[in-house]
Amino acid sequence: MKARRLRLAVLASGEGTTLEAIASASGSGSLAADVVLVMSNNRDSGALRRARDRGIPAAHLSGTTHPAPDDLDRAMLDVLVGADVELIVLAGFLKKIGPRVLAAFEGRIINTHPALLPKFGGRGMYGRRVHEAVLAAGEEVSGVTIHLVTAGYDEGPVIGRAEVPVLPTDTVETLAGRVQAEEKALLVRTIHEWARTRRAAAPDGVPARGV
Repeated sequence: MKARRLRLAVLASGEGTTLEAIASASGSGSLAADVVLVMSNNRDSGALRRARDRGIPAAHLSGTTHPAPDDLDRAMLDVLVGADVELIVLAGFLKKIGPRVLAAFEGRIINTHPALLPKFGGRGMYGRRVHEAVLAAGEEVSGVTIHLVTAGYDEGPVIGRAEVPVLPTDTVETLAGRVQAEEKALLVRTIHEWARTRRAAAPDGVPARGV
């Protein structure tokens, strides 16, 4: 029997280039997973546009659609459960995940961070702010961290890590470009390994649910 492919939800706030990398790997057969849902808090995001272009179900849920945080949390959970999502990937998602979603998907939400945590992490540290801080600190090495998402910003267990050298000539843009390239590759590898290990843990070839 053919093994079931892992069902992914990608949550993104921006252009969606990481989503594109995941979807491309899925389409090429190099990743045994399918993006079955894209969710964004930004109705004009490139991520939603890319999802629609690819025929992937897309949802805009935000403080605009649901002003009360608990209502938003509940709505996000309903959409995720309705799509039968097994793993949530945060790919530049700039909103904190609510307690309902965290509890329902405990151990099944991963995030990428463009630095080597615990350095340069925490509230407000995202995008170019991270690279600016790395350069200002005179770091010789930066990189990417993939971690499980918990209630605290960038505090969950690390499940993937890759180093990227910081060059003397680096600007925020050049450093960000190299980090982002490594981030996409590492994320695809991490999801691939997740799918492989969960298939192995399931006696019928279906990825096990839960932690």
